[in-house]
Amino acid sequence: MPSFTLVPHKVSTRLTDPIVSPLAAIGVTPNMVSVAGILGNVGAGALAGGGHFLWAGLTMLVFSALDLLDGAIARKTGTVTRFGGVFDSVLDRMSEAAVLGGLLFHYTQTGGNTEEIVLIYAGAVGSILVSYVRARAQAEGIDMREGLFTRAERVLLLAGALIIGHGVVRWALWILAVLSHVTVIQRVLAVRRELANDDASRDR
Repeated sequence: MPSFTLVPHKVSTRLTDPIVSPLAAIGVTPNMVSVAGILGNVGAGALAGGGHFLWAGLTMLVFSALDLLDGAIARKTGTVTRFGGVFDSVLDRMSEAAVLGGLLFHYTQTGGNTEEIVLIYAGAVGSILVSYVRARAQAEGIDMREGLFTRAERVLLLAGALIIGHGVVRWALWILAVLSHVTVIQRVLAVRRELANDDASRDR
């Protein structure tokens, strides 16, 4: 299925190999990298909950970038497994939830931020649904990769907003809430189109 994304989701091996090769040489496994990613994002969530948005954004950016390395290490070491893919996907969802949960705690503690709280909820639901539609599509044999606002875009948006400061986070939450649900609709329509084409080809 053709895909369109706002930012590239793959990094050249020329960039990852200088990092991946020494890690693989000392026995670092893909699952270790995935676990490091979730632990770092839990830390980012704690920083966001305490109102330390700059450090939360930087921490989120650094540890979310590990998502580019676990798959690269698996390919480098020949340890690609189906469980590894599932494990990585689950931890990715937990990482997003950790940061959004930290923000939710922050806004509930400061009071008078009903708008931000609702936006965090909407963004979290949208993010989960984006991944769920892809999972259901794959269960139907469709390699669903297209999407306007997938994990890479969500991470860059939220981390960037946290780094810039409090005033920008509200607008980032609006963008996250709206575009994540737009992506859900986009993916559902893409699945519908793909399944309709498949059904039509079977009827011939």
